[in-house]
Amino acid sequence: MKTLAIAFMFVLFVLHQDFWLKDNGTLVLGIVPASLAYHMAFTLLAAIGWYFMVRFAWPRFTDDDETEGAES
Repeated sequence: MKTLAIAFMFVLFVLHQDFWLKDNGTLVLGIVPASLAYHMAFTLLAAIGWYFMVRFAWPRFTDDDETEGAES
């Protein structure tokens, strides 16, 4: 799972460099510049990806959780 998380972060890093849309004047739906629409989709992809990373790859318990209820 750690390898998948690292690969996901690398893919996000590569996709965030949208130099191919820098000079694109196309409007999506007639009002949104293509670069902005791309970043909107990128942000949704990143949010969904991070949700799944936290849900499935985050450690369930930490050392602090084990000592939380113990008496000193």
